[in-house]
Amino acid sequence: MFLKIDNISKSYGEGENKVEVLKNISLEIEEGELSVLLGPSGSGKSTLLNILGAIESADEGYISIQGSKLEDMNEKNSTLYRRKYLGYVFQMYNLIPNLNIRENIEVGAYLSSDPLDTDELLKVLGLYEHRKKLPNQLSGGQQQRTSIGRAIVKNPKLLLCDEPTGALDYNTSKEILKLIEDINEKYGTTVIIVTHNEALKNMADRIITLKDGEIQKNYVNESKTPIENIEW
Repeated sequence: MFLKIDNISKSYGEGENKVEVLKNISLEIEEGELSVLLGPSGSGKSTLLNILGAIESADEGYISIQGSKLEDMNEKNSTLYRRKYLGYVFQMYNLIPNLNIRENIEVGAYLSSDPLDTDELLKVLGLYEHRKKLPNQLSGGQQQRTSIGRAIVKNPKLLLCDEPTGALDYNTSKEILKLIEDINEKYGTTVIIVTHNEALKNMADRIITLKDGEIQKNYVNESKTPIENIEW
């Protein structure tokens, strides 16, 4: 088993103000799976992704990846975990404005002992001819491609995508999702996409639905559909 989440719970506040955001979440994800994590705002999906990304800590339970148990991680161990295993794509691009596109992607390569070839990745991303431009010279979709490149160049075992197309128009969103789909297939990267867009479940190997901090559904999709054939 590649990724195991065991009885994860998380709450905020105390006493009467205490809010349980995640309630005994348990699930398993196989290596190379593309999973879609669905749920309305407030369902706990981004909190779960942040715990997977060692941005937040759980109150109870643990995560294990490739058999290594991750619990009670101090800041140093959290940093090593993120460096070794994770790529993270946010809704906002968070690019460094005074570095060109190639340099922004290479920032991710410096964090890895086994990075992907930057030129090859730039071509996969459709950014090779733009590699010397600054972020403000690119469209929103091209900037998101750059942020995906920065996350994937380190050759992470797990790519976490938090509403990666939330700031993009329909056609650009489909291009970005196709890119994530291609990366999953080309590099065998395990991918988890957090979204509120129900249509995206059709592109996934595994579909997980959260509601009020609990898993409502968790199943393997037997009839996966390429994103280019999905409309919403």
